[in-house]
Amino acid sequence: MGSHVAYRLAEMGYGVVVLERKERPGEQVCCTGIISQECVSSFAVDDNVILRRANSAKLFSPSGRSLRLWREETQACIVDRAAFDQAMASKAQGKGVDYQLNTRVEDITFKDDRVGVEAARQGERSNFEARAVVIAAGFGSPLVKRLGLGQVSNFVVGAQAEVGTIGVEEVEVEVEVYFGQEIAPGFFAWLVPTSPQTALVGLLSRHRPGFYLRKLMSSLLAQGKIVSAEAELSYGGIPLKPLARTFGDRLLVVGDAAGQVKPTTGGGIYFGLLCADIAADTLHRALASNNLSATGLASYERGWRRKLGRELKVEYYARMFYERLTDRQIDRLFDIIKSKGIDEALLKADDLSFDWHGEAVLRVLRHRAISKAVELMKIPFSLASR
Repeated sequence: MGSHVAYRLAEMGYGVVVLERKERPGEQVCCTGIISQECVSSFAVDDNVILRRANSAKLFSPSGRSLRLWREETQACIVDRAAFDQAMASKAQGKGVDYQLNTRVEDITFKDDRVGVEAARQGERSNFEARAVVIAAGFGSPLVKRLGLGQVSNFVVGAQAEVGTIGVEEVEVEVEVYFGQEIAPGFFAWLVPTSPQTALVGLLSRHRPGFYLRKLMSSLLAQGKIVSAEAELSYGGIPLKPLARTFGDRLLVVGDAAGQVKPTTGGGIYFGLLCADIAADTLHRALASNNLSATGLASYERGWRRKLGRELKVEYYARMFYERLTDRQIDRLFDIIKSKGIDEALLKADDLSFDWHGEAVLRVLRHRAISKAVELMKIPFSLASR
């Protein structure tokens, strides 16, 4: 998200330097890259980074029951995340942003009228000064804790691999999602086609994600869905709650580093870009008025929480609720959703969005049949009551 903040600020006429610890943007990214058509349109995502477009998904319960969600129009775009990040960086560079690659930030110090940044590149130290700094270094950045903004303690680990699939050109691209405590404890797994011959298979888990992913790949191989269970795995941490504070004197935190991620799916691209816009607008006002104090930058947090706060809270409650379900309970909910036509009703609702899961979650849990089943299950935590 740092590239988008940089682009916006450079477009406004500010000089911007991006310190990138990798040799190039997008390197070693563990991300499925599913974004909505709304995100593509809102942020003018380059068509060249879009691998596939999907308008349907098939959800599998622990026992193999399935729900197919389909709409006529495109619901999701599967992007090459590395190419996406590179395109964002190129767009920023086109506005004059200076990228210092293979450069790791070691320390940030604050003075009355500027910020000092100490960085290292191939063993050599460099020092930079600026009027303000944005941390967009991804989940787990030690800088956030070091600067007194705390840390995200509630997180999950994603594991993913690229696999070969049967080479059939589908008329419609369909994403598959798998639920179950033996598949991805407390979370879910996925198989996402990226070409007629390849797909991304992955899952989220608090513990042993690699073990569960290897097990899933063996199962998919036995079902004939992939051609080999041998593949290199990549891993990445995903925050489930945002930082308690995402601003300070001459400082903002954006994206995964701030925990601006959907707790339901772990998706962070769209929400991160929305917050990046708010960050750029906040900095523009603060720079113009020369008020870069924490008080002057507090409107950033008020702004993104106003836009995303309720959504993140509902999604987080839904995540905690789901983690308490047994496989039998998940199967039961699948049965109710299908038999009562809840899935069809949601698909026909024009006011529900691919990106905003909170309202869909509330409608499902408030459905009479679902709320009654939840009550009978005696689950200690229920979103239905909130």
